[in-house]
Amino acid sequence: MFEDLRFPVIAAPMAGGPTTPELVAAVTAAGGFGFLAGGYLSADALQSRIVKTAELTSEPFGVNLFVPSGAAEADLGGHVERWRAEAERYGVEPGEPRWDDDAYAAKLEVVLERTVPVVSFTFGTPSPEDVERLHANGSKVAVTVTSPAEADQAVAVGADALVVQGFEAGAHRGLFADEPGAEGGGAQYGALSLLRLVSARTDLPLVATGGLVHGADIAAVLAAGAVAAQLGTAFLRADEAGTQPAHRQALADGGRPTAFTRAFSGRPARSLVNRVVADFSATAPSAYPQVNNLTKPIRAAAGKAGDPEIMSLYAGQTYELAGSGPAASIVERLQAEAREAATRLSRLR
Repeated sequence: MFEDLRFPVIAAPMAGGPTTPELVAAVTAAGGFGFLAGGYLSADALQSRIVKTAELTSEPFGVNLFVPSGAAEADLGGHVERWRAEAERYGVEPGEPRWDDDAYAAKLEVVLERTVPVVSFTFGTPSPEDVERLHANGSKVAVTVTSPAEADQAVAVGADALVVQGFEAGAHRGLFADEPGAEGGGAQYGALSLLRLVSARTDLPLVATGGLVHGADIAAVLAAGAVAAQLGTAFLRADEAGTQPAHRQALADGGRPTAFTRAFSGRPARSLVNRVVADFSATAPSAYPQVNNLTKPIRAAAGKAGDPEIMSLYAGQTYELAGSGPAASIVERLQAEAREAATRLSRLR
């Protein structure tokens, strides 16, 4: 699935705008692999992006889907009022804090209809029946895992590969279940530690992700047993990415720490620390996607106004080391850095 890539780098599916057909196509053309982000899109919008990507590249690419979870029972009252005050500043209405399944079933039909080569899942596992349908249709299945226990569950449903996500990763943790009382929503494993723990319990191909922005990071996870490295933050400032200007500028400026927060979506996600992260995180409820639906129009208004203090500035821990420019140039730099790291390993002979 990923073992035959000319360069074992994967452009992560970054939902909400950063991942574009142009970015996926550029990374695949440079010898890597790209995932379209299906999260938050309608089935029609996902289909359009698949068609557009196929027009831009003849190489295989993947699609990522969010697995829906049950509606949370958390009290959103105080959080709604905090966000209502922010909405008034921009003259917009907060979104309805409702639960939805992200049109999961309809989007599954889209990837089946389009015979997407690789379909990955985040926030849980697809059902064994869905895995069987995808396999029968010629698609491979990958599941994002954040712990050895989640890896066991993914193996049990018939996954073909695991995306092993360390806590260093930007944006949402791929946790199957968010534990409200736990920082970060659950046990936290670094990418290398989790890679080694998971590789000790399964022979499935493993893709490492989480804070990987340098070619030496790619070399490190390959040496630790991964077949490829999945990078998101490294491509946030790529020319082809759909990252909002204020988000790009905050990444370029640097200086902000990162932290987990539920304030924007109701699920733990790593963001640059801004006013919302600093002031809202301590009391933000574990209620996804209700909180995400509540804040979406307000965050969109903040993005249009160029106000980084209200936006979800998702990024990995090492964001300050990531570069900018055409995606092909970023991949070329990563290749050179990885080769240099591999040369240093020759000292082990």
